[in-house]
Amino acid sequence: MNDEFYNRVGGDRITSRQIDELIGLARGLVADNQINQAEVEFLQKWLAANAAVSQQPLIHRLYWRINQILSDGVVDETEKAELLDTLNAFSNRDFELGETLKATTLPLCSPAPSLSFQGLRYCFTGTFNYGQRKHCEGAVTQRGAIAGGITQKTNVLVIGVYATESWKHSSFGNKILQAAEWRTQGYPISIVSEEHWVRHL
Repeated sequence: MNDEFYNRVGGDRITSRQIDELIGLARGLVADNQINQAEVEFLQKWLAANAAVSQQPLIHRLYWRINQILSDGVVDETEKAELLDTLNAFSNRDFELGETLKATTLPLCSPAPSLSFQGLRYCFTGTFNYGQRKHCEGAVTQRGAIAGGITQKTNVLVIGVYATESWKHSSFGNKILQAAEWRTQGYPISIVSEEHWVRHL
């Protein structure tokens, strides 16, 4: 057996242990169904220490998101809610970071429509790889769209890439269900994935 083999196997074991530890940490943080700034900062330190030795994209991606959230020094209520959703899903092991669900589980338009921005109304729900919701909203308003909550006048609902199998029971599930219901009633609401939306920016 050569050193490369041992390094690979050893690396796999480290990654597996890190993920197990992160799941345990996530469960502890969300046990009271809320998260505060000190807990987010603690998680950032843990991820910083582990990102240095980890090949696991999940750890690097989560670390990047939390650095974004803490970039202004304040974790606001929206950011807390988004992070709570993310950690809840992750701690239940129903979470494949960076993989969108298939259209059979999420009510995405199939085929996905071509997107434009000028004068259209966009709504964002879930947790996004692109950045915080305000960054997503900024990306469309810069292109002439209007961003806000879900209404019957909404043209496009964008679902964050970190949606999980349990999306119907999450805090953002209501927006998705409402949009899908209005769409069946004939309202021209397109429901698309973050990946599809980003390709049109």
